[in-house]
Amino acid sequence: MADAQFLSDRQSTAASTNKVLRNTYLLLSMTLLFSAAMAGVAIAMNAPYMGWLPLIISFALLFAISKMRNSPWGIVLVFAFTGILGFSVGPIVNFYMQTAGGSQTVLTALSLTGVIFLSLSGYTLVTQKDFSFMGGFLITGLWVVIGAVLLSLVGGFFGFYISGLQLAISAAIVMLMSGLILYDTSQIIHGGETNYIMATVSLYLSIYNLFMALLHLLNFFGGND
Repeated sequence: MADAQFLSDRQSTAASTNKVLRNTYLLLSMTLLFSAAMAGVAIAMNAPYMGWLPLIISFALLFAISKMRNSPWGIVLVFAFTGILGFSVGPIVNFYMQTAGGSQTVLTALSLTGVIFLSLSGYTLVTQKDFSFMGGFLITGLWVVIGAVLLSLVGGFFGFYISGLQLAISAAIVMLMSGLILYDTSQIIHGGETNYIMATVSLYLSIYNLFMALLHLLNFFGGND
């Protein structure tokens, strides 16, 4: 009797995990397409760079998404969040495309982002490895990157620059986002994350930041920085 109950519980947990995984990748694919469409709209409009405004709005939306994560409104907010970030990427991509070889740089960054995400997420799904042990390292790394970004901003405000700091930040972001893809996927399949809306947002942010960091690195090594 106990064995039957144990088996039933395991089957129920597996079904729940598969549902979260399926809903996460479905919503993620839809939001990525919507985000790309909004970036395309911004490029077509030749929209100007919007500075800190998208970031401020995005933080507010993240707070709202967290509050509404168990409501259908959470899905609406996720689309608003990814749409705003996608639109804000448009002017940046447009800028890179104006440089020599810029179109190739953008396509390469986009391709590498896709390959890295599919490879790391696929590896975690196939092997079923638990990467929860990386949590502390990733949080520490994120704080270090945030500190480096603030240092860069303060330096720019006072007119001094640390050589290679922006490049180091981009390289660190690529490593951290790759680690977060492993970690977030692992959290889903091992029950650490049971809400597909929050799982989608986490994976989307990893993909977004990975693309932006790769774009900067490829542009630099292409001799355009």
